[in-house]
Amino acid sequence: MAVTEATGKRAKSWRENGLDGVTMLVAPALVLVVALFVYPFLYGLWLSFHPKAGGIFANYARFFGSAYQRSTIARTLGIALPATLVNLIAALPVAFRVRLMRRQRLITTLLVLPITLGTVLVAEGMLNFYGPQGWFVRTLSLAGLDAIGHLRLVHNYWGVFISLVITGFPFTFLLTLSYVTGIDPALEQAAATLGARGWERFRTIFLPLLAPGLAVTFCLSFVQAFAVFPSAVLLGQISGETRVISYAAYQAAFQKYDYSEASAIAMIMAAVQLALVVIVLAGRRLFYRGPAAGGKG
Repeated sequence: MAVTEATGKRAKSWRENGLDGVTMLVAPALVLVVALFVYPFLYGLWLSFHPKAGGIFANYARFFGSAYQRSTIARTLGIALPATLVNLIAALPVAFRVRLMRRQRLITTLLVLPITLGTVLVAEGMLNFYGPQGWFVRTLSLAGLDAIGHLRLVHNYWGVFISLVITGFPFTFLLTLSYVTGIDPALEQAAATLGARGWERFRTIFLPLLAPGLAVTFCLSFVQAFAVFPSAVLLGQISGETRVISYAAYQAAFQKYDYSEASAIAMIMAAVQLALVVIVLAGRRLFYRGPAAGGKG
Protein backbone atom coordinates (compact mmCIF):
# COMPACT_ATOMS: atom_id res chain seq x y z
CA MET A 1 0.00 0.00 0.00
CA ALA A 2 2.82 2.41 0.88
CA VAL A 3 4.54 1.70 -2.43
CA THR A 4 1.31 2.39 -4.31
CA GLU A 5 0.78 5.70 -2.50
CA ALA A 6 4.39 6.76 -3.18
CA THR A 7 4.01 5.92 -6.86
CA GLY A 8 0.74 7.85 -7.03
CA LYS A 9 2.30 10.89 -5.38
CA ARG A 10 5.25 10.75 -7.78
CA ALA A 11 2.92 10.51 -10.79
CA LYS A 12 0.87 13.44 -9.48
CA SER A 13 4.03 15.47 -9.02
CA TRP A 14 5.06 14.74 -12.62
CA ARG A 15 1.64 15.77 -13.89
CA GLU A 16 1.81 19.04 -11.98
CA ASN A 17 5.14 19.73 -13.66
CA GLY A 18 3.69 18.98 -17.11
CA LEU A 19 5.20 15.50 -17.45
CA ASP A 20 1.98 13.57 -18.03
CA GLY A 21 1.51 10.65 -20.42
CA VAL A 22 0.51 12.85 -23.36
CA THR A 23 3.58 15.05 -22.94
CA MET A 24 5.86 12.04 -22.78
CA LEU A 25 4.66 11.05 -26.26
CA VAL A 26 6.76 13.96 -27.52
CA ALA A 27 9.92 12.34 -26.18
CA PRO A 28 10.64 10.12 -29.24
CA ALA A 29 10.26 13.10 -31.57
CA LEU A 30 12.53 15.16 -29.34
CA VAL A 31 15.18 12.45 -29.36
CA LEU A 32 14.93 12.26 -33.15
CA VAL A 33 15.36 16.03 -33.52
CA VAL A 34 18.40 16.01 -31.25
CA ALA A 35 19.95 13.03 -33.07
CA LEU A 36 19.32 14.27 -36.64
CA PHE A 37 19.59 18.05 -36.30
CA VAL A 38 20.94 19.40 -33.04
CA TYR A 39 23.89 17.04 -32.64
CA PRO A 40 25.11 17.32 -36.30
CA PHE A 41 24.88 21.11 -36.07
CA LEU A 42 26.81 21.29 -32.81
CA TYR A 43 29.39 18.83 -34.10
CA GLY A 44 29.82 20.86 -37.29
CA LEU A 45 30.21 24.04 -35.24
CA TRP A 46 32.84 22.36 -33.06
CA LEU A 47 34.63 20.99 -36.11
CA SER A 48 34.76 24.41 -37.78
CA PHE A 49 36.95 25.68 -34.91
CA HIS A 50 39.47 22.87 -35.32
CA PRO A 51 41.24 23.63 -38.63
CA LYS A 52 44.06 21.60 -40.08
CA ALA A 53 46.40 24.52 -39.61
CA GLY A 54 46.27 27.80 -37.72
CA GLY A 55 44.21 29.06 -34.81
CA ILE A 56 40.61 28.28 -33.99
CA PHE A 57 39.35 31.01 -36.37
CA ALA A 58 41.69 30.07 -39.23
CA ASN A 59 38.91 28.61 -41.41
CA TYR A 60 36.79 31.72 -41.10
CA ALA A 61 39.78 33.99 -41.65
CA ARG A 62 40.71 32.15 -44.85
CA PHE A 63 37.14 32.32 -46.16
CA PHE A 64 36.60 36.03 -45.54
CA GLY A 65 40.18 36.82 -46.51
CA SER A 66 39.66 35.38 -49.99
CA ALA A 67 37.64 37.54 -52.36
CA TYR A 68 36.92 34.45 -54.49
CA GLN A 69 35.41 32.60 -51.54
CA ARG A 70 33.73 35.64 -50.05
CA SER A 71 31.96 36.45 -53.33
CA THR A 72 29.99 33.20 -53.10
CA ILE A 73 27.76 34.82 -50.47
CA ALA A 74 26.75 37.66 -52.79
CA ARG A 75 26.30 35.30 -55.73
CA THR A 76 24.06 33.00 -53.75
CA LEU A 77 22.01 35.91 -52.43
CA GLY A 78 21.81 37.29 -55.97
CA ILE A 79 20.11 34.07 -57.08
CA ALA A 80 18.08 33.11 -54.00
CA LEU A 81 16.56 36.50 -53.15
CA PRO A 82 15.13 37.34 -56.62
CA ALA A 83 13.84 33.79 -57.08
CA THR A 84 12.12 33.91 -53.68
CA LEU A 85 10.55 37.30 -54.41
CA VAL A 86 9.31 36.16 -57.83
CA ASN A 87 7.79 33.02 -56.34
CA LEU A 88 6.06 34.98 -53.57
CA ILE A 89 4.77 37.72 -55.87
CA ALA A 90 3.51 35.14 -58.38
CA ALA A 91 1.95 32.90 -55.72
CA LEU A 92 -0.09 35.67 -54.10
CA PRO A 93 -2.48 36.51 -56.98
CA VAL A 94 -2.70 32.87 -58.01
CA ALA A 95 -3.69 31.91 -54.45
CA PHE A 96 -6.36 34.65 -54.39
CA ARG A 97 -7.79 33.34 -57.65
CA VAL A 98 -7.64 29.65 -56.77
CA ARG A 99 -9.47 30.15 -53.46
CA LEU A 100 -12.57 31.24 -55.40
CA MET A 101 -12.57 28.32 -57.86
CA ARG A 102 -14.92 25.37 -57.55
CA ARG A 103 -12.27 22.79 -58.44
CA GLN A 104 -9.74 24.19 -55.99
CA ARG A 105 -8.23 20.80 -55.14
CA LEU A 106 -7.70 19.86 -58.79
CA ILE A 107 -6.09 23.21 -59.66
CA THR A 108 -3.92 23.06 -56.56
CA THR A 109 -2.75 19.55 -57.45
CA LEU A 110 -1.76 20.66 -60.95
CA LEU A 111 0.09 23.71 -59.65
CA VAL A 112 2.12 21.76 -57.08
CA LEU A 113 2.96 18.93 -59.47
CA PRO A 114 6.48 20.29 -60.26
CA ILE A 115 7.47 19.77 -56.62
CA THR A 116 7.22 16.01 -57.15
CA LEU A 117 9.70 16.02 -60.04
CA GLY A 118 12.81 16.85 -58.06
CA THR A 119 15.59 19.29 -58.84
CA VAL A 120 17.63 16.91 -61.02
CA LEU A 121 14.70 15.93 -63.23
CA VAL A 122 13.71 19.57 -63.68
CA ALA A 123 17.29 20.42 -64.62
CA GLU A 124 17.42 17.60 -67.16
CA GLY A 125 14.14 18.73 -68.66
CA MET A 126 15.38 22.31 -68.93
CA LEU A 127 18.54 21.16 -70.69
CA ASN A 128 16.44 19.32 -73.26
CA PHE A 129 14.00 22.21 -73.64
CA TYR A 130 16.17 25.34 -73.38
CA GLY A 131 19.46 23.84 -74.60
CA PRO A 132 21.13 24.85 -77.88
CA GLN A 133 19.33 21.99 -79.67
CA GLY A 134 16.22 22.01 -77.50
CA TRP A 135 12.60 22.37 -78.46
CA PHE A 136 12.44 26.02 -77.41
CA VAL A 137 15.29 27.10 -79.69
CA ARG A 138 14.07 24.97 -82.60
CA THR A 139 10.52 26.33 -82.31
CA LEU A 140 11.77 29.91 -82.35
CA SER A 141 13.99 29.16 -85.33
CA LEU A 142 11.05 27.70 -87.27
CA ALA A 143 9.03 30.80 -86.42
CA GLY A 144 11.78 33.04 -87.75
CA LEU A 145 12.73 34.35 -84.32
CA ASP A 146 16.38 33.33 -84.46
CA ALA A 147 17.50 36.39 -82.50
CA ILE A 148 15.44 35.29 -79.49
CA GLY A 149 16.41 31.68 -80.02
CA HIS A 150 20.08 32.51 -79.56
CA LEU A 151 19.46 33.71 -76.01
CA ARG A 152 21.19 31.41 -73.55
CA LEU A 153 18.86 30.10 -70.87
CA VAL A 154 21.06 27.29 -69.54
CA HIS A 155 24.62 27.08 -68.22
CA ASN A 156 24.33 30.58 -66.82
CA TYR A 157 22.53 32.62 -64.18
CA TRP A 158 19.13 32.40 -65.85
CA GLY A 159 19.19 28.62 -65.97
CA VAL A 160 19.58 28.41 -62.20
CA PHE A 161 17.04 31.18 -61.64
CA ILE A 162 14.35 29.51 -63.77
CA SER A 163 14.98 26.21 -62.05
CA LEU A 164 14.50 27.77 -58.62
CA VAL A 165 11.25 29.36 -59.76
CA ILE A 166 9.93 26.09 -61.16
CA THR A 167 10.79 24.04 -58.08
CA GLY A 168 10.11 26.76 -55.51
CA PHE A 169 6.75 28.08 -56.72
CA PRO A 170 4.65 25.05 -55.65
CA PHE A 171 6.00 25.23 -52.10
CA THR A 172 5.45 28.99 -51.89
CA PHE A 173 1.99 28.70 -53.43
CA LEU A 174 0.83 26.03 -50.96
CA LEU A 175 1.90 28.11 -47.97
CA THR A 176 0.36 31.29 -49.38
CA LEU A 177 -2.91 29.54 -50.21
CA SER A 178 -3.22 28.24 -46.67
CA TYR A 179 -2.93 31.79 -45.30
CA VAL A 180 -5.24 33.35 -47.91
CA THR A 181 -8.02 30.81 -47.40
CA GLY A 182 -7.77 31.30 -43.64
CA ILE A 183 -9.06 34.88 -43.81
CA ASP A 184 -12.77 35.31 -43.17
CA PRO A 185 -14.52 36.36 -46.45
CA ALA A 186 -16.93 38.46 -44.37
CA LEU A 187 -14.15 41.00 -43.77
CA GLU A 188 -13.75 41.62 -47.50
CA GLN A 189 -17.50 41.72 -48.03
CA ALA A 190 -17.92 44.29 -45.27
CA ALA A 191 -15.19 46.48 -46.78
CA ALA A 192 -16.78 46.20 -50.23
CA THR A 193 -20.12 47.22 -48.75
CA LEU A 194 -18.47 50.34 -47.34
CA GLY A 195 -17.14 51.22 -50.80
CA ALA A 196 -13.56 49.98 -50.62
CA ARG A 197 -12.10 49.00 -53.99
CA GLY A 198 -10.04 45.91 -54.71
CA TRP A 199 -6.65 47.49 -54.02
CA GLU A 200 -7.94 49.21 -50.88
CA ARG A 201 -9.35 45.93 -49.57
CA PHE A 202 -6.05 44.20 -50.20
CA ARG A 203 -3.97 46.98 -48.60
CA THR A 204 -6.09 47.55 -45.51
CA ILE A 205 -7.46 44.05 -44.81
CA PHE A 206 -5.56 41.27 -46.52
CA LEU A 207 -2.01 42.61 -46.35
CA PRO A 208 -1.99 43.26 -42.56
CA LEU A 209 -3.49 39.83 -41.88
CA LEU A 210 -1.21 38.11 -44.39
CA ALA A 211 2.01 39.90 -43.35
CA PRO A 212 2.99 37.38 -40.63
CA GLY A 213 2.24 34.42 -42.92
CA LEU A 214 3.97 35.96 -45.94
CA ALA A 215 7.05 36.68 -43.83
CA VAL A 216 7.24 33.05 -42.75
CA THR A 217 6.62 31.89 -46.33
CA PHE A 218 9.40 34.15 -47.59
CA CYS A 219 11.82 32.85 -44.96
CA LEU A 220 11.11 29.18 -45.68
CA SER A 221 11.29 29.70 -49.45
CA PHE A 222 14.50 31.69 -49.13
CA VAL A 223 16.20 29.04 -46.99
CA GLN A 224 15.25 26.45 -49.59
CA ALA A 225 16.59 28.59 -52.45
CA PHE A 226 19.76 29.64 -50.62
CA ALA A 227 20.82 26.00 -50.33
CA VAL A 228 20.78 25.61 -54.12
CA PHE A 229 23.32 23.07 -55.33
CA PRO A 230 22.16 20.64 -58.10
CA SER A 231 20.70 23.45 -60.20
CA ALA A 232 23.89 25.49 -59.90
CA VAL A 233 25.98 22.53 -61.06
CA LEU A 234 23.72 21.25 -63.85
CA LEU A 235 22.27 24.51 -65.19
CA GLY A 236 24.76 27.15 -64.13
CA GLN A 237 28.35 28.15 -64.68
CA ILE A 238 29.84 26.71 -61.54
CA SER A 239 33.26 28.25 -62.06
CA GLY A 240 31.81 31.71 -62.65
CA GLU A 241 28.58 33.57 -61.96
CA THR A 242 26.76 30.69 -60.27
CA ARG A 243 29.49 29.47 -57.96
CA VAL A 244 27.26 29.39 -54.90
CA ILE A 245 28.39 28.99 -51.32
CA SER A 246 27.06 25.43 -51.08
CA TYR A 247 29.43 24.45 -53.89
CA ALA A 248 32.31 26.05 -51.99
CA ALA A 249 31.46 23.81 -49.05
CA TYR A 250 31.29 20.80 -51.37
CA GLN A 251 34.71 21.57 -52.80
CA ALA A 252 36.23 21.88 -49.33
CA ALA A 253 34.73 18.58 -48.18
CA PHE A 254 35.01 16.31 -51.21
CA GLN A 255 37.79 17.78 -53.30
CA LYS A 256 40.14 19.13 -50.65
CA TYR A 257 38.97 16.62 -48.01
CA ASP A 258 39.05 19.41 -45.44
CA TYR A 259 35.91 18.75 -43.42
CA SER A 260 36.80 21.42 -40.92
CA GLU A 261 36.82 24.09 -43.60
CA ALA A 262 33.61 22.69 -45.09
CA SER A 263 31.96 22.90 -41.67
CA ALA A 264 33.04 26.52 -41.32
CA ILE A 265 31.49 27.39 -44.69
CA ALA A 266 28.30 25.59 -43.66
CA MET A 267 28.20 27.65 -40.47
CA ILE A 268 28.62 30.82 -42.53
CA MET A 269 25.70 29.69 -44.69
CA ALA A 270 23.58 29.20 -41.59
CA ALA A 271 24.58 32.61 -40.21
CA VAL A 272 23.64 34.41 -43.45
CA GLN A 273 20.29 32.66 -43.60
CA LEU A 274 19.59 33.35 -39.94
CA ALA A 275 20.46 37.04 -40.35
CA LEU A 276 18.04 37.49 -43.24
CA VAL A 277 15.30 35.54 -41.46
CA VAL A 278 15.65 37.78 -38.40
CA ILE A 279 15.49 40.91 -40.58
CA VAL A 280 12.35 39.72 -42.40
CA LEU A 281 10.55 38.62 -39.24
CA ALA A 282 11.40 41.93 -37.57
CA GLY A 283 10.34 43.89 -40.66
CA ARG A 284 6.86 42.43 -40.73
CA ARG A 285 5.98 44.66 -37.76
CA LEU A 286 6.08 47.61 -40.16
CA PHE A 287 2.87 46.32 -41.73
CA TYR A 288 0.92 45.19 -38.72
CA ARG A 289 1.40 45.15 -34.93
CA GLY A 290 -1.93 43.74 -33.80
CA PRO A 291 -3.09 40.14 -33.54
CA ALA A 292 -3.27 38.16 -36.75
CA ALA A 293 -6.96 37.44 -36.20
CA GLY A 294 -9.54 37.27 -38.91
CA GLY A 295 -9.65 33.61 -39.64
CA LYS A 296 -12.77 31.63 -40.37
CA GLY A 297 -13.11 30.67 -36.76
